Amino acid sequence: MKILSVVGARPQFVKLAPIHRAAVAAGVEHVIVHTGQHYDPMLSDVFFDDLGIAAPDVHLGVGSGSHGVQTGAMLGALDAVFDEHRPDWVLVYGDTNSTVAAALSAVKMHIPVAHLEAGLRSFNRRMPEEHNRVLTDHAADLLLAPTEVAVGHLTDEGLAARTELVGDVMTDVLLEVRDRVAGAPSALVAELGLDEGGYYLATIHRAENTDDPARLAEIAAALGSLDKPVILLAHPRVVARAAAQGVALTQGALIAHAPLAYPELIAAALSSAGVVTDSGGLQKEAFLLRVPCTTIRTETEWVETVQLGWNVLAGTAEEIAAGVSRGRPDDTDAAPYGDGRAAERVIAVLDAARANGPVAAP
Repeated sequence: MKILSVVGARPQFVKLAPIHRAAVAAGVEHVIVHTGQHYDPMLSDVFFDDLGIAAPDVHLGVGSGSHGVQTGAMLGALDAVFDEHRPDWVLVYGDTNSTVAAALSAVKMHIPVAHLEAGLRSFNRRMPEEHNRVLTDHAADLLLAPTEVAVGHLTDEGLAARTELVGDVMTDVLLEVRDRVAGAPSALVAELGLDEGGYYLATIHRAENTDDPARLAEIAAALGSLDKPVILLAHPRVVARAAAQGVALTQGALIAHAPLAYPELIAAALSSAGVVTDSGGLQKEAFLLRVPCTTIRTETEWVETVQLGWNVLAGTAEEIAAGVSRGRPDDTDAAPYGDGRAAERVIAVLDAARANGPVAAP
């Protein structure tokens, strides 16, 4: 069996790692295509080294641009890649422009598409990620759902016949990295002279929080007014946007810092008093690490984190302050995101589906 994975952004590299290891262990040929959607080395190439992933077989180098420009450039380049490799499966990850471009290119060429992390929904149609994930789910031949909630969403949309519950591959790699860094001092703590448990770790990147100058200024001021240092791991796009808008990302308690390699991110989260983010992945990582999270959004795809008390949604400065200062949630043994063996199931499901022929549409 030959699988071709298309990735282009940090969360996808994390998901790719356990898939690559499981494919190699099963003797499956695995071709990795990096679109270059994230082109900063700390958000891209270094992740492959840190997570033990083979170097990409193909690097498209697409770079930044508007949604239409970026997606169109990927479509133009991927047709030739798929035609050259002709895999049994094109495997797409999550909800980025790389995801929807690869799915569209492959289905047009009649190459089977599997969508990893299928069925997530925010039900916010203003989010580009929501468009990407819905379009990809309805185009794909096989939907690899991470949770029972995701299976329910796909069933509601008439896609049950294409759906398989496999668990969350991010849990696989998170648990492995957590065990590797546990007990070791965080380099971020040493670099900035922080105290263990004496700071918050933050990431902000979504368009609804960064494209409006007033909104970005409100969030920066809210973080700057918190009771502990707030280390903002700032994506290059956010740094550029803030500079253009005249918004200081270092003010009061807020300290801007370059993004961290994945193991260092996990170590820094483990040592923090809490996480403040608008990232879907970091919400879930915080839950798996049992670190309280405050999410600067009006909704979340990972509803289990809220239901279990480890995540709260916040919009205003007052809600952000209340979220980060709340008491520690009750401990839980709940494991809604699987047992750390999702990648093995993905490879097995893809092999079985290939042997049994195309997945029937409902």
